[in-house]
Amino acid sequence: MSSNIRAMIADVEVENLDAAIPFYRELAGDADVRRFPYRDLELALVGPFLLYSGPLEKYVSQRATVIVDSLDPVLRALSTAGGEVLEAPAEVPNGTRLVARHPDGSVFEYMQPRT
Repeated sequence: MSSNIRAMIADVEVENLDAAIPFYRELAGDADVRRFPYRDLELALVGPFLLYSGPLEKYVSQRATVIVDSLDPVLRALSTAGGEVLEAPAEVPNGTRLVARHPDGSVFEYMQPRT
């Protein structure tokens, strides 16, 4: 059986994207930077790091973004284990995402990229 998980991206809350990007870019081996807005936040994907900046107090802090082939197995596992969907699956610029609290209390974003 193959894994549904393609990759995991560390989520990092930063005060200033412009100030933070050079450091994370160096850590990621001079990776390309992809900046984009989400709601009222500014985000930057830098290799395996997703940097967030903006009014973060309105959002649930999450540990990581998990890139998956399909959200369906995630939803089944959450339901079976007693997890909680905090933000239902919704279309975003790069695919479909949901935010869930695991039974242990940790919060993760799950992203199913567009194909």
